[in-house]
Amino acid sequence: MTRLTILHETRYSYERPVGFGAHRLLLRPRDSHAIRVIEASLSISSPGEMRWVFDPLGNCVCLFTPEGQADHLHITNRLVIDRYPAPLAYLKADNPHTAMPIAYPVEDRVVLSPFITPVLEDRDGSVFRWVAGHLRSHGEPALDFLLRLNRTIHDQFTYHARHEEGVQTPAETLRLGSGTCRDFAWLMVESLRWLGYATLFVSGYVNSGAMRGAGATHAWCEVFLPGLGWMEFDPTNGIAESVDLIRIAASRRPQEAAPVSGIVMGDPGATRLDVHVDVGQLVLPAAA
Repeated sequence: MTRLTILHETRYSYERPVGFGAHRLLLRPRDSHAIRVIEASLSISSPGEMRWVFDPLGNCVCLFTPEGQADHLHITNRLVIDRYPAPLAYLKADNPHTAMPIAYPVEDRVVLSPFITPVLEDRDGSVFRWVAGHLRSHGEPALDFLLRLNRTIHDQFTYHARHEEGVQTPAETLRLGSGTCRDFAWLMVESLRWLGYATLFVSGYVNSGAMRGAGATHAWCEVFLPGLGWMEFDPTNGIAESVDLIRIAASRRPQEAAPVSGIVMGDPGATRLDVHVDVGQLVLPAAA
């Protein structure tokens, strides 16, 4: 178990004062076998009504509507969490359904269907051709294939940090051969759906200053495998099921996993967005 501190600051600065509509904040993980929330605090520069709910995927959501007008909106989230690892070394993928082609039991497919269906059209077939080109043989363990694809994206695509909002389409990432973490995660999510995998787009943090995506929010992919459940793959860093991945939210599309989204009323003029994330490790006292 690793105890971590997380500071996530989001600062919107507007040229002119604006009013605010409803905002949706995805900044707090849900307690699970992998993550336990020890402390949590959320402060926002403008007063307003705040309400916590779980969305349809079980993500912990803060619904907030700032009052009045302001030329800025500052959101500061602080967490202390315990992260429990789930190392791949102990997994045995001996379920016959975990071989290619992937096959889900009927009772699972009913639930997983929305996450198997691609969101975007692959009009020229480029995304399917790309992912199908990485298949080897019928009956190959799906986990082997996923680890190889995860590593391929890491090795063959150029990483560029991009602070502007939005995500490239998978076809655009293939054409450019480059992108940021959310582009690589979305490429893996959508391409695997064309092969019949149930996948989720995941947002959160990464616990290492040496990794791509440190200092900001991070994105990766979850894939459901029979007998193994939802498994984490981070193509940006080429890692899987790593204790360094701190999951905050998962969704069918990237837009639904945005840490901060909301409505601004009026003409803000020039808008500046600054995001800072700091993840640190606490040294726990030795047991007596």
